[in-house]
Order: sequence, then C-alpha cells, then structure tokens
Amino acid sequence: MEALRVLELYSGIGGMHYALKGSSIPAEVVAAVDVNTTANEVYKHNFSGTALWPKTIEGITLNDFNKLKFDMVLMSPPCQPFTRIGLQGDVSDPRTKSFLYFLDILPRLNQLPKFILLENVKGFETSSARDALIRTLKECGYKFQEFLISPTCLGIPNSRLRYFLIAKASPELFCFETTTEIMETFPSSHSAKATEVLDSVDRDFDGCRNGKLGSQPVHVGQGGNTVVFKLETARDLERKHRQDNDGSVEMLQSFLEESQDFSQYLLPPKTLLRYAILMDIVRPTCRRSVCFTKGYGHYVEGTGSVLQTCLDTEIETAFRSLDMLSDEEKLKQLSMLKLRYFTPREIANLLGFPADFCFPEKTSTKQQYRLLGNSLNAHVVARLLKLLVA
Repeated sequence: MEALRVLELYSGIGGMHYALKGSSIPAEVVAAVDVNTTANEVYKHNFSGTALWPKTIEGITLNDFNKLKFDMVLMSPPCQPFTRIGLQGDVSDPRTKSFLYFLDILPRLNQLPKFILLENVKGFETSSARDALIRTLKECGYKFQEFLISPTCLGIPNSRLRYFLIAKASPELFCFETTTEIMETFPSSHSAKATEVLDSVDRDFDGCRNGKLGSQPVHVGQGGNTVVFKLETARDLERKHRQDNDGSVEMLQSFLEESQDFSQYLLPPKTLLRYAILMDIVRPTCRRSVCFTKGYGHYVEGTGSVLQTCLDTEIETAFRSLDMLSDEEKLKQLSMLKLRYFTPREIANLLGFPADFCFPEKTSTKQQYRLLGNSLNAHVVARLLKLLVA
C-alpha cells in the first residue's frame, strides 16, 4: 500500500509514533504537535527527522491543516478533564478546548482523513467530549469502534486500562463486526480476517505466551474481607495470586534492567516508614503491576508498583506485627525486602517503547517518570492500528 501521511496530535514523547512503527504500516508522520517543551525535547531526540510543531492546536488554521494532506490522525488529548480522581471538568475544562477545536475543523477539511485513532483514560467514554466526538464522526460519515483495553490482554504484566476509538471514513469497512457496545478485548473471534490480522501482531509478542498456569489460588471463604497483613484482605491476596499464576501473561523479570546501580531507586527510610503499608509490592516473578502515573517516584499511593529485590524474605514476614515495633525496628524489618522503584527504562519497556528509545541527558529522573506516566502503551496502539488499516 502507498505510505500514509500521518498527523500526530498531542505527540508527547512519541508513543503513537512508536506504535505506528511497530504496526509495520507504511506511513510517514508529516507533523507532530505538542506544547510541552520537555516532551518535545524527548520527541526531537528520538525522531529528529519528523517535523515537530511546538504550538497549540488552536494555533493551527484550517489552511495549515489542509496543506498537510494527511490520511490518518493519531491523538491522545489531555486526560485531566476526564480522570476519575480529578475534577472531571469535561468540556468546561480549558484543557479540552484544543480537542473541541479540532472537532470543529474536521468536517471543514478539503479531504477527510481516512483513519482516526484516539486514546484517553477510562472515564472519557461517559464524557460530553466523547459525545461531541461521536456526533462529529457520524456527521462526517465515519464508521467507528470503541474499546476499553489494558496491556494485560497482550500478556504484558501491567494494568493500564484505557479508552480507545478507531474510526474509518466511508465507504471503507472494518475487518471485524463492529458493535455499538464498547469492546473490552480485541475482536479476534469476530471474523477470520480479524483473526488473521491479530495473529500477525501476536507473532511480535509470542514471548508473552510461553508461561504455564501455576498452582491454583487459595480458596477465599466468608472472611475474604478480613485484613491479613498490610491493608490487604484475603480477597486481595487471592486476586493477586490468581494474576501471578496466569500463564498468558509474562513475568516482570523480562522487562527489568539487569546490570545497573539501583541504589538511587531504593525507597528512602522516611517513605518506607510512612507509606510501606499502602504500596503495591511485586517481585520479578510476578505477572502484574499497577498503572504507572506521572507522580511515580514523587508520590507513593496509587502511582505504581514497587519492586522487591531481596527474595529471601517473604512480604508477610516483613510486615508482621509492625504496629508493635519502634520506628527503628520497623525500618530494619522493612529494609529486608530492599524495595526500589522501577527505573524509567523498565517502565518504558512495559509501555512497549523499543530499546533505542532514550531521554536526552539533561532530562531528570522526575521528568522521565512524569513523561512516561502521561504516555501510552505502544503495543496496544500498534495492534489497534493493524485492525484499523486492515
């Protein structure tokens, strides 16, 4: 097929661009647009040959858009107006303005793009911004499908549930049967063509499916909500045990760095004492980790998992009777686990960024965490792009 001309909006550090490369679809990014200076430096560092527009989308005129003659739009609008822990300002949030501006531009283009892919947080699917998107797509004659997908569907041990929409200009048809419902898995069972497309993508991830199902999870009875240790109940432990024995998901150790001085990533004593009971702790042999957010490494609660690097001590042992110990004794007991943060490179691995992706030297670790937390899973997007273009 002839190479597609792709417009990348809200380009960030290039997650969409890497997904496009990973999909093997013949394409050229004709312009990437973002206002984040730090993200743009990272993007330019990795994609020096791509035209990067450091400007607001509202600053791009209809004539500017028409000159690009793009066939595909990839975009991940700001998620803050829709996130469940935010104010949920939706269309009244100023950060939604640029997205609504593009929706206004879309019907007025000289030529509609053939393909559109959008990513956002869970919560976008119930927003007024989503309603405006669907209304515009219908007015322009697009066929579309919505998804709520996590990388665990691809055997990647990281929960990052996100909303996706793929749209195709008429009269093109999808290779699978679409539905008005939001799909929560890839439609490999809906048609032979879709299965063929997804099987070709699966070959890129065959390492994710070599595990075998381990021992059966412990039975949880009526006392499932009783706290066992930390703040975790028997039901929580059973769920984690079940996830760690899911052979369709790869172990975390495949995504970890091997030779590195990890001392700077060890959790400091104050953090251990104050927040250890709230942390999601995983081992290299685990097949799970919680979503890494932009606050990782700075805030503790709900920003991502931490890694237990000393495997000689069981987590239950380290947390036993902590409320009866002095701070010095607590610290000694918790330190046996040698807990550390995942490195930015390890998070990038989980997000599907290739080995040649890197940050400019002047990018601080805190900035790297923020930028990765605002990015997306390139493997998931690559798979959706295959479905979109097939």
